[in-house]
Amino acid sequence: MPTPGSHAYDLKRSRLRGRLEDEGVPDKEADERAGDILKRDVEAANPAARSDRAAGPYGEERGGGDPGAVIDLRSPTFSDLTLLPRRCSRDADDVSPALEWGAVPDGAVELVLLCEDRDTPGKFIHWLVTGIDPGTLAIEEGEELPGTTSWPNDFGEPGWGGPQPPVGDEPHRYFFRLLALGDALSVPSGASSDDVRRAAEDDHVAAGTLVGLYAR
Repeated sequence: MPTPGSHAYDLKRSRLRGRLEDEGVPDKEADERAGDILKRDVEAANPAARSDRAAGPYGEERGGGDPGAVIDLRSPTFSDLTLLPRRCSRDADDVSPALEWGAVPDGAVELVLLCEDRDTPGKFIHWLVTGIDPGTLAIEEGEELPGTTSWPNDFGEPGWGGPQPPVGDEPHRYFFRLLALGDALSVPSGASSDDVRRAAEDDHVAAGTLVGLYAR
């Protein structure tokens, strides 16, 4: 089974989408169904891939997370394992995608939103927001939630920094993660975004993940 984000994976998805369209499935639905079919195939062929995600029935198996504590993270801007719109990229409008999620566990006191490119050495941070109220269930496209803190991305700017992978690379994977914390995040003065990311990953009680792809 090809690796998600690889050229071979994209070709297989394109062929599957074309077959579904030939069978009369509408374009958008065909794309979503093709993605769902391939995602199930990847997880069936490679159980280890389950620990690389927090979405879906497998949960997360590291940090403070309970494997069953899963947040349903989704987006009206893009589907899981599909390309992010160009307007979200650094080369275009550089606008953050809209995200929606289900209820978080009782006892969660803070949500942390993170997006990182895992196909760049060191996991390039594109977005890190802390202090999200646990009663919040969505963030609109380009929105900055009141009362939150937007930390510097790895471009050195606060807030969202859109995808800008090297030209000619196969699509990079952008992992959007929502972490629910059982205690308010505590980091020392002068902490870096990477320090904040590690602290949130160590202390979360539930998580959800959504993966977007992008290439130039």
